[in-house]
Amino acid sequence: MSRRVLLLATLVALPLFAAVPRDAAAPILLPVAKDPTVSFRLWFKVGSQNDPAGKEGLAALTAAMLTEAATQQRRYDEILDQLFPLASTYGASASVEMTVISGRTHVDNLADFYPLLRDALLTPAFSQADLDRLRSRTLNFIENQLRFASDEELGKAVLANEIFGGTRYGHLGAGTVTALKSITVVDVKAFYTAHYTRDNVVIGLGGGYSPALLDQLRADLAKLPAGAPAPVPAPSPPALSGLSVTLVEKPTASTAISVGFPLGVVRGAREWYALAIANSWLGEHRNSSGRLYQVIREQRGLNYGDYTYIEAYPNGGARMTPPQNVARRSQLFELWIRPVPHEARHFALRAALREVDRLVTHGMTAEQFEERRQFLKKYVLHYAATTGERLGYAIDDAFYGLSEPHLVQFRRLMDELTLAEVNAALKKHWQLGNLKIVAVTQGAAAFADALVADAASPITYASPKPAAVVAADREISTFPLSIRRAAVKIVPVAELFAK
Repeated sequence: MSRRVLLLATLVALPLFAAVPRDAAAPILLPVAKDPTVSFRLWFKVGSQNDPAGKEGLAALTAAMLTEAATQQRRYDEILDQLFPLASTYGASASVEMTVISGRTHVDNLADFYPLLRDALLTPAFSQADLDRLRSRTLNFIENQLRFASDEELGKAVLANEIFGGTRYGHLGAGTVTALKSITVVDVKAFYTAHYTRDNVVIGLGGGYSPALLDQLRADLAKLPAGAPAPVPAPSPPALSGLSVTLVEKPTASTAISVGFPLGVVRGAREWYALAIANSWLGEHRNSSGRLYQVIREQRGLNYGDYTYIEAYPNGGARMTPPQNVARRSQLFELWIRPVPHEARHFALRAALREVDRLVTHGMTAEQFEERRQFLKKYVLHYAATTGERLGYAIDDAFYGLSEPHLVQFRRLMDELTLAEVNAALKKHWQLGNLKIVAVTQGAAAFADALVADAASPITYASPKPAAVVAADREISTFPLSIRRAAVKIVPVAELFAK
């Protein structure tokens, strides 16, 4: 039996996770008797939306100070020395609305691992040296890595800030340069006391754990400070009017493009799963069967890949399947055009938006619908291959208030949804008239002039193309975008996320 077939057989045999009625504070439990490991996911209801004004990045920095720094009992290097022979780890994932402290260890090493995780949560040292080290790393990420080493992630970060500008979502989770430099140990301690409370945490536990471990974890977390922070209102992203463009000027060999708009539907709604079918057909992440991939990469060889999303999808370049524990109350549609040669940037943008327009205008065909829903029904089995991932999905189910687990509902609705529902959801939630475009490019002024002029963008190839491709190119090269001069801005890369 091949490894791929064996994996599929294993996934089908395992329940995705148990659907157990629960209240909002009840532990999320995924016992797996034969699992030789124990997975922890402790969900704190806090994220970058809770960053105080002028202290952007505090939520992420506080999470790092818990899991990548010293405790009152041990220096950080001592913690790493103890974790290494255990083949165990713990860490933090801080997103817009969720912070999850996760850990995983073999059951045989639990007695040595658990005190390390417990101390990280309950007795962090909050040392100045650790703050300086982690802040320096974050500043390096913003000023060097994000700005100059990853045009794709840079474009997506700018797009998210543009779409949610003026809301609690409207800043980089890592923070800004000015804000990070202002954060003190006192700020971190105050944020921890306010948000890492026993009333603001949900226990997630999976694998081969014992009831005694759950009891111990409950007792230990009861030692956290009391109280719960005031809830943050859901964001209301500003309405878009027409196509607006942000061009990030930087010395780069190619152009990375991101396009998007706010999306008024979230996981759990029947319409979301209808959109998932259309989204997968148009641009399934890391999948060569998507329409955009076929048009831009396969037929024309312009880049490495082209994908679309109906949920936030951080670090897409490093992922093959959707992440867990980045749930949020307000989502976005995003189209990701991986870097293309500068001379093809206008053409590639038009090609992608033309496909969105054709899908919304004409809808999916019966054949496309049938192929894609059958594909997704099997493909989602790959989304939760491990106990830890399934536990992560169960936590997200709790965030969205789902009575039926997301992945179970996903597969069920692939059999129930109709073509009419999919096309109706497209008409209702997707559009081409009002959206944000971000391009990380060199020679931004010339690109701006071409966009505003709606100038034709013919393309040439190193070798001949089939007649059908050449004919389509003529239509793509003049596909109207109607972008106003006032709707285009150019931002030097060094100014991004500065303050």
